[in-house]
Amino acid sequence: MLIVRATKKLLDHTNPPRAVDGDQDTTLLGPWYATALWWRPRLALLVNERTLLPVLLPLAPARSLPARIPDEIAAVLDAHQVPKAVIADELLNMRECRFATTANRSVVGIMNEFTKLAEIYADSARPNLVALSLRLAMTPCSPLYSRNVSPDRELAALVRSIAS
Repeated sequence: MLIVRATKKLLDHTNPPRAVDGDQDTTLLGPWYATALWWRPRLALLVNERTLLPVLLPLAPARSLPARIPDEIAAVLDAHQVPKAVIADELLNMRECRFATTANRSVVGIMNEFTKLAEIYADSARPNLVALSLRLAMTPCSPLYSRNVSPDRELAALVRSIAS
């Protein structure tokens, strides 16, 4: 099961299936955080709690967002050259997606920084969201300074530790 911890504005806009007490994330990467970006077109920004890896995806249609999240995460993992077996395992564990409220202020702060940077980096009205996610992943993030500095490096280190 994939647990997505979303901001109030995203929860209010999408009305997704909610996590209940006892629901636990079963994915390798763990919970993701999400917020809505009121761009044209509207986007959702996901940030992984463990690696701070960002993933941008279209918000519309909002009702299908929970079903689309696993494939969008898989596309970004593939762009980061994560082994296909790891991606397949993540997809298997993300078959069910439930939403909860945010619980980690540090990750919410990183989402806010990625939102500002995405506005700066977007080179058109319809940017390539995977390419923009990859660029954001190279951003140094203070919670990662003592380890691998940026989300792309943190993800690579995690994948290496699995393969060992």
